[in-house]
Amino acid sequence: MHRRGFLPLPILWLATLLGGSAWAGLKKSAQQLESAAYADPLPAPPGPLRVFHLGHSLVGRDMPAMLAQMAGAGHRYESQLGWGTPLRGHWEDNVPIKGFDTENDHARFRPAMEAVSSGEYDAVVLTEMVELRDAIRYHQSGKYLSLWADLARNADPGTRVYLYETWHPTDDPDGWLTRLDDDLEKLWEDRLLAVDLRRNGGERPVHVIPAGQVMARFVRKVESADGVDNIGSRHDLFARQENGARDPIHFNDMGAYLVALTHYAVLYHESPVGLPRQLRRADGRAATAPGPEAARLMQETVQEVVTGYAKTGVAA
Repeated sequence: MHRRGFLPLPILWLATLLGGSAWAGLKKSAQQLESAAYADPLPAPPGPLRVFHLGHSLVGRDMPAMLAQMAGAGHRYESQLGWGTPLRGHWEDNVPIKGFDTENDHARFRPAMEAVSSGEYDAVVLTEMVELRDAIRYHQSGKYLSLWADLARNADPGTRVYLYETWHPTDDPDGWLTRLDDDLEKLWEDRLLAVDLRRNGGERPVHVIPAGQVMARFVRKVESADGVDNIGSRHDLFARQENGARDPIHFNDMGAYLVALTHYAVLYHESPVGLPRQLRRADGRAATAPGPEAARLMQETVQEVVTGYAKTGVAA
C-alpha cells in the first residue's frame, strides 16, 4: 500500500531527452495545467473545521492550539509530528521517525495513516522537511506529497489538502530572505506541487499555506521600520536555545502566532485583522504576545499575502 505511485524522471534528464523545443512545449503545457488548476478560488467553508496537521517541529503543539483559539468553538484538530521528518518518513513503515514518542505525547496525537484515510477531516495540512533541497533529492518530496494528497482525497473528495510552506534557518549561507524569495517557485511549486498536478491532471490541486512568504514580507516591513513594538527584527520571531543562543529555525510564541494567523486566513477564507493577540500555548500557559501595533501589522500582512497568491485558494 505504502509504495503506490511513481517517481517522475529527473528534470535535467528529461530536458536532455526531449531536446530544446520539445522541453519548452512540455514546460508550457505544465504552466497551462497549473494556471487552470488554480484559476478559481475555493468556496469559503460553511462552518468550523476539523484539521489534521502532519509534519514536524515547525508545526509543533502551540501553533495548532493558537489556530484553534482564533477559529473558536467547533474547530477540532489532531496531528502526527516528528523531528525534521520528511513526508516519506511518515508514509513508509521502514523509515524511522525521530522524536516520535516525544513529539506525539499529547492528547491531540492520532496516527497519520489512520487519520488521513478516515475521511473525517475537512482539511489535511502536509509539511515537508527542510532542507527542502535534500528532501527533494533524497526523500522524493513530490511523490510523497502526492501520495498523502491522494490518500486524503480518495477518503473524502471534499477534503482539502494543503502544503504548508515553511522556511530555512536564518543563517542560511544563501541568505534567508533570498531563499524565501527563490524557493517558492523553484522548489515548492515546480518540484512538489507540479508532481501532484501531473499525476492528477490538475484535478483537486493541493493548495498552499504560504507561511514563509508571510514571514518574509512581515520581516521586511519590521526591519525597514527599525522595529515595531516588541519585534525589532526577524530574530524576535524565533526561539532561544537552552544556552541562550538564537535558534535559527524554530519559532517562539510570536512566530507561532504569525504562522497560526496564516493558517487561519487560508483555511477559513476570513481576514485575520482584528483577531485577539493574547492567546495561550497548548499547555494552557499564556503565550508571549506581540504588541498591539505589531499584531495588527502581522494580521494585515497575512491578509495581503494570502489574498494575493492564487495557490492559497482564497479569493483576491
